[in-house]
Amino acid sequence: MNIIKQKDREELEKKIPAMPWYVEKFIHYKLPDLSPSSLLEYVRDYDTFFSWLLAEGLSEGPAQRDIPLGVLEKLRMEDIDHYKMFLLTKKQRANTRTTISRKLSSLRSLFHYLSQIAEDDDFYPLLKRNVMAKVEIKRTHKPKDTAAKLEGKLLQEHEITEFLGYIGNGYPQDVAKNKQALYSYEQNRVRDLCIVSLILNSGLRVSEVVNLNIDDIDIKKKLVYVYRKGKNDETFKTPVYFRQEAIAELQAYMELRSVRYKPDKREKAFFLAVANGSKEGKRMTKRAIQEMVIKYAKHFGKPYLSVHKLRHSFATDYYLRNDLYKTQDQLGHASPETTQIYAHLTDKTMSEAIDRRE
Repeated sequence: MNIIKQKDREELEKKIPAMPWYVEKFIHYKLPDLSPSSLLEYVRDYDTFFSWLLAEGLSEGPAQRDIPLGVLEKLRMEDIDHYKMFLLTKKQRANTRTTISRKLSSLRSLFHYLSQIAEDDDFYPLLKRNVMAKVEIKRTHKPKDTAAKLEGKLLQEHEITEFLGYIGNGYPQDVAKNKQALYSYEQNRVRDLCIVSLILNSGLRVSEVVNLNIDDIDIKKKLVYVYRKGKNDETFKTPVYFRQEAIAELQAYMELRSVRYKPDKREKAFFLAVANGSKEGKRMTKRAIQEMVIKYAKHFGKPYLSVHKLRHSFATDYYLRNDLYKTQDQLGHASPETTQIYAHLTDKTMSEAIDRRE
């Protein structure tokens, strides 16, 4: 099973007993269709909501699992407005409008299930009145708007080559006086270059890179096999192509993986890191890869770059050479609507390319 999914499933199983019985019923209803990661997000959103209900005195509790259905039936639009204001003005971990929309959408899914699908012993809906049906949730992710935010923050075709060249040769010159940084770089240069090259030549998500195992790489066919986001079948890995340009870095890393990182024979992870105080390489974490990319990006003069923007950079370049549906398939998007971001991003790129032609 996907490592991240396994951890999320374990956390989900720990959190469910603290939820009201009807939430557990809803989660079991959704289990065949959604991944443990998605269900965990639902439960986290409900934890925030039920904690707020108790804090506001809208339910006597005493604990979240004791909140009766009757409390949900009596909620007014005024209460939901207060909850939205709470989310918007929360001092710690302030929520963006996108996050607030997602939290409200999670609630609406629960309320819809309780009022339209779940039944009591007499075949009546569990929830007689659904206040969330009145709540309008504005769509926050329009492809054109997302494209506008990304414009100027991605690597163009020539910059992709330059960034890889910088990681391979330019970075040590910028940290020449920092012995610790230089040592870390020399130890991990081949691995780091391989990771960035693979993302820029395939569009893989960081979670997909983290979960790669040795057996998932097929150099001859230019394929990696990954568990794709949103696909709940944990027995099937999706083949994803990478470009020819990634092969040299992959081969270089494969040659030194065992020698440099000395993993235990049972360690299947492809990308490894050696923690302080340890001698054996273990699977790299998502955070480690994110911080690695940010480190190089800052010195390269592109501090806004992130792992996900590397994926966007590949996608924009790929879309220029292919069509919407090929790009959707390559990136593993569930809907072509998401892929339309790159149609908007490439409009300007294509017009500039035409202007450059003589």
